[in-house]
Amino acid sequence: MHNKQKVLNLLGLAQRARKTTTGENLVLKKIQKRQAQLVFLASDSGNATQKKFIDKCRSYDTPLSVDFTRAELSVAIGQARSIIAVTDSGFGKRLKSLLFSN
Repeated sequence: MHNKQKVLNLLGLAQRARKTTTGENLVLKKIQKRQAQLVFLASDSGNATQKKFIDKCRSYDTPLSVDFTRAELSVAIGQARSIIAVTDSGFGKRLKSLLFSN
């Protein structure tokens, strides 16, 4: 199984464990409170949304992934979403190791 599929499977597990937050406003609040361990932004989301979250994650030093489409993220968590924040440090650490390792 490739890392991309492992990430999506683990993201679905985090969603079922209620360790994620979805939706623009809620994710922004989690980033500002420094509770987001990792943010997933759909690669096919709008330019304004992408700029807003890229800038916000950069200013709050929150890791951001734009490697997945809205469809891939939605299938993984079982809801139609284009922005997802992982709030648990354990899930965040494992997902970051899968995403950002060589």
